[in-house]
Amino acid sequence: MAARLQALPPTPAAQWVESWPDDVGADRVRQAFAAAYPADDVDEDGTDAPEVRVYAAPGRVNVIGEHTDYNAGLCLPIALPHRTYVALRPRTDSVVRLASAQEPGAAWTGRLEDVAPGAVTGWAAYVAGVAWALGQHLEATGGSTETIRGFDAVVDSCVPYGAGLSSSAALECSVAVGIDDVAGLGLAATDAGRATLAAAAIRAENEVAGAPTGGMDQSASLRCAPGHALLLDCRPGLDPVDAVEQIPFDLAAEGLALLVIDTRAEHALVDGQYAQRRATCEAAAATLGLANLRELADSVAGAAAATGDPAAREAAFADALGAALDRLPDDVSRRRVRHVVTEIARTQDLVALLRAGRASDVGPLMDASHASLRDDYEVSALELDVAVEAAREAGALGARMTGGGFGGSAIALVPAERASAVADAVAGAFARAGLAAPGFLLAVPSAPAGAC
Repeated sequence: MAARLQALPPTPAAQWVESWPDDVGADRVRQAFAAAYPADDVDEDGTDAPEVRVYAAPGRVNVIGEHTDYNAGLCLPIALPHRTYVALRPRTDSVVRLASAQEPGAAWTGRLEDVAPGAVTGWAAYVAGVAWALGQHLEATGGSTETIRGFDAVVDSCVPYGAGLSSSAALECSVAVGIDDVAGLGLAATDAGRATLAAAAIRAENEVAGAPTGGMDQSASLRCAPGHALLLDCRPGLDPVDAVEQIPFDLAAEGLALLVIDTRAEHALVDGQYAQRRATCEAAAATLGLANLRELADSVAGAAAATGDPAAREAAFADALGAALDRLPDDVSRRRVRHVVTEIARTQDLVALLRAGRASDVGPLMDASHASLRDDYEVSALELDVAVEAAREAGALGARMTGGGFGGSAIALVPAERASAVADAVAGAFARAGLAAPGFLLAVPSAPAGAC
């Protein structure tokens, strides 16, 4: 037996992905900028280039409420300590020059007047698209589009790329606060203004980059607060300020931690799967004669609330939802709708527990969310399922995939003193399954986008 144990490969240690202090991130990106665009650069009109300024925006992790934002639902993200940094130098002409430490061979140069949906590809679409969207906002509100001028920008980031932690939104939002500052728009100074910046970043991702995502990621990057989760109500027509609520999320006070598991099974939201699910939900809502699936969720919840004890409420919820699902033409539509409606309800239940100071009791809701995403919405993957199961077996109170799915990350609510042990157990499970080693980070609710 001893010989057999000696022959077994050692369990790999967890690989932790550290965040950067702002001074470190700012220094890194300033150095990258100096290498990409020497200090003696001038604008096309011959004037000396202005000073370089640095801005940063966080990635996000969604505690619960997945694939609900584009269904006018509820979601509950937090801002990560991991941030994207952009060193930006304004220009007096319309030229935009971009470089990225993460995409060293993909520098981009263009003019603002040439940026439009379908005109820019690759990572540059997420940056140039923000400038385009802010120009569109100014035009629609009676401002001058000439306020938005060209710029040189270099990006560096510690937000894991392709991990479902909104690296794209972090990029967009760091650029958005940068353009806002150098153009003197003043939008980042208020929450209402930050909602406008988030809307511009969403347009950049949807229309210029071509990824049909909802609005959660950009709202989280711009509007989250340290120590809080952002309850985001995505119903159209709401005043942006009324659409958010800061929910205290101090897990450390309860001896807990939120472990993020980057499966390193890279996901992409522009490959058609995401858009297909969104289209299915929109078609289902139309079949039911509704503007969106939030209307169904509210109707089902209302039917349940009219009953008495918890068992009766659960039965009334199931009956009301079942009656709606019976009106849909196929099983795929029924499963997609069931996920959305039940996920909105789970989000409401989880927020209620947080308000009651019962964060340690939210685990079963996280588990149910993962099962629904895996079985009804079909956006999980082998790596995500291995991560979730291994975390639970190692002592997590609850675990689920997070983000759009098809790869990316999972989260696990763990006793703080067990975080490293759970991470090691997940790393071991990946090794035994023949999967690439995952990365780990701790999700501490952090600050939104801003200047460094």
